[in-house]
Amino acid sequence: MNLWWMVGIIVILTVAAIGAWFGLGFLVRSLMNRQADQVITRIFTELYTKNLWEGVHAMRRFGVEAVVENELRTAHEGPLMKPIGSARPFPNFDGLLFTPAQLYKRPLNDTVAVNAAVTLGKRCERPMTLSTPIMVTAMGYGVALSKPFVHALAKGTASAGTAFNSGQGPVLKEYRSLAHRMIVQYHGGSWKPSDDDIAQADMIEIRYGQGANAGSSTIVPASDLTSELLQDFGISATDSGNLRIPAGIPGVQKAQDLKRLVERLRTIGKGAPIALKLAAGADLTRDMEVAAYAGVDVIVIDGAQAGTHGSPAILVDDFGIPTLSGLCKAVQYLKEQRLENEIDLVVSGGLRTPGDILKAVCLGARAVYMGNAILFATMHEQITKALPFEPPTQLAWANGSLHEQFDEDLGAQSLARFLTNSTEELKAGLRALGKMSIADVKAEDMVAWDPEVARITGLPLV
Repeated sequence: MNLWWMVGIIVILTVAAIGAWFGLGFLVRSLMNRQADQVITRIFTELYTKNLWEGVHAMRRFGVEAVVENELRTAHEGPLMKPIGSARPFPNFDGLLFTPAQLYKRPLNDTVAVNAAVTLGKRCERPMTLSTPIMVTAMGYGVALSKPFVHALAKGTASAGTAFNSGQGPVLKEYRSLAHRMIVQYHGGSWKPSDDDIAQADMIEIRYGQGANAGSSTIVPASDLTSELLQDFGISATDSGNLRIPAGIPGVQKAQDLKRLVERLRTIGKGAPIALKLAAGADLTRDMEVAAYAGVDVIVIDGAQAGTHGSPAILVDDFGIPTLSGLCKAVQYLKEQRLENEIDLVVSGGLRTPGDILKAVCLGARAVYMGNAILFATMHEQITKALPFEPPTQLAWANGSLHEQFDEDLGAQSLARFLTNSTEELKAGLRALGKMSIADVKAEDMVAWDPEVARITGLPLV
C-alpha cells in the first residue's frame, strides 16, 4: 500500500511539474510576443530620427568594429591600443593554389621521406638549421607575455626542432637551456641584450620595424610593471616609470653606422647570422638596399597583417603594405641585385596555415614567423579557463588577469603538437607537388585564381 501511495505522489508531482513548465512557457512566450510586437510596431511607424533602426543604420554605415573602437576612444585617455592585428581584407595567400603533380609531374607516395629542414645564414660561421621553416615570432616577456607563457614557447619550439625569438623583453638566463634555437632580438631599450646574451644566440635580429607598429617606438606602461618585472628588466623601483624602446637604434643614423653595428654583433655572436626586421612598406626596396649594404644575412619582412600585443590602432590598420606584396617586392629586389643566394628572406604577418607557409616559401621566403596562430595554439584547451567571460589572451599577457592560471608545460605540449603536425602537413604538400625537399619548391608550382593576387605575384590567372 505504501508503494502505491509513493507512485501516486510521484505521478501527481510529475504532472504538476509538466503543467507548471508549460504554463511558464506559455507566459514567457506571451510576454516575448508582446514585447516583439511593440518593438516591430515602433520600428515600422516612428519617425526615422526617433527610430531604433537608426542605430542599425549607423552600425551598417560605419561598421561594428569602427563603432566599438570609437566608443573605446571616448572612454579612455591616449591612443586606442589595439591588440592581435588588423582585420582589413588585404590580398593574401588564399588567392593562390598549388598545381598538383600527376602524369607530367609525378607525386610521391606517403612512404617517401621528404625534407622540410631549412638553414638560415649559410654563409655564416654558425648558420642556423631548423627542422621546419616555421619559427615563433618575437613576443617578448614583460612587453607582452608572461614568464610562464614565454617558457612554454621556448619549450614547445625545442620539442619541434625550431626557433623561438626573445622579442623586445629582457633575455632571461633560462632561455638558453629551454630553447633548441634561440633568436635574440636587438633593440634600443635600456635593457637591450648584453654581449653575453648575444654570444648565446643562434641568430641576432635587429628590430627596426614591425607590421603592426610600423617603425615606431614601444612603451611599456608603468602600471604594468610588477616588482618581478622591474627586477628582470634590471630597473630599480625608484627609477621606474613608463619604459620606452625608441624608434630605430640610438646612435645608428647612417648606413655606415648600421654596417658597423652588424659587424660588431657578428663578432660578439661568434659568427651567428645577423637578421634585420622591417615593416613592409612602399619604400621596402630602399630599406633593403641599406640592409644589404650593412651586410645582414637575413631580412625579415613583416606585413600589414601582423599582430601585436597592443599598438595605436592607426598603426595597426592604416600603415604598411600586405604581407604578400611585401614578399614579392623583396624577392624581386634580391633577384635584380643578384643577392638571392646571399640574403635569406623570412616573412611574417597573417600567416595562418601550412598552406600559407608553403606558398610563401614557393614565392621566395626561406622561412616564416608565426605569431597569432602560435599564441592560440599554445593556449589550446586552456582557453576554457578564460571563456566565456574573459578574452583568452588574459592567460598569455604579462598583465593578464588570468596569467597565473596558465600551465606552461601543457602549453609547451600544445605548441609542439601544432608545429610538428603543421610540418607534417607541409610534407604532405611537398609529396603532392612531387618534391623531395622544401628547397625545391618554386613560384611555378602555383597559379592564381584571384585577379589581384595574380597581378601582385605575376603568376598565371586561371
